[in-house]
Amino acid sequence: MLTIVLEGEGLTAAVCRSGDRVMAAFTQFKPDVVLLDLMLPGLDGMSVCRQIREKSAVPIIMLTAKSDTPDVVAGLEAGADDYITKPFKNTELVARIRARLRRSEQLAEPLVFGDIVLDPAGHTVTRKGEPLELTPLEFDLLACLLGNPSQVFTRETLLQKVWGYHHPGDTKLVNVHMTRLRSKIEDDAENPEVIRTVRGVGYQAISPTP
Repeated sequence: MLTIVLEGEGLTAAVCRSGDRVMAAFTQFKPDVVLLDLMLPGLDGMSVCRQIREKSAVPIIMLTAKSDTPDVVAGLEAGADDYITKPFKNTELVARIRARLRRSEQLAEPLVFGDIVLDPAGHTVTRKGEPLELTPLEFDLLACLLGNPSQVFTRETLLQKVWGYHHPGDTKLVNVHMTRLRSKIEDDAENPEVIRTVRGVGYQAISPTP
């Protein structure tokens, strides 16, 4: 049924019904986005998510019947970019997929922010000349913040701009991904120099010292 919906939207879908076979299918089909059911038979969805993330930065959207915070956070920490709770509307799922397929369009030219260089054309980021391995979502999150350094972004605004949400969403998505992003771009994630938390509001890029 889901395959019919996706193909009706002009998307090509390949189905894998066992967690044990996902990596072979992933290597064969090289998908642009992965829809991952956490309740897969065989190898569980969390383990599959970690295996995919070890090999690729491809966007991963979890499909889960569990809306409990620990389960959702565990999935995000395993490497998922987004999640949607079953049952869901087909239109909502398609919107989430298209948001993850859309590459960052905030910037046309490379952005130099202190010792960070963000190149939208190559979808690459370096700091102090060293490449940073960011997922597409982490890249978009960083681009949004660095491209507007004077602006404090609420978590709700980031859900709209980065995740493509057009309705209230789960702000823990932002918190988990911000933690992952900081672990990659900050010298000391506990004392950030690039992105600050504005308590009770959201996040803001810290303008580099001249």
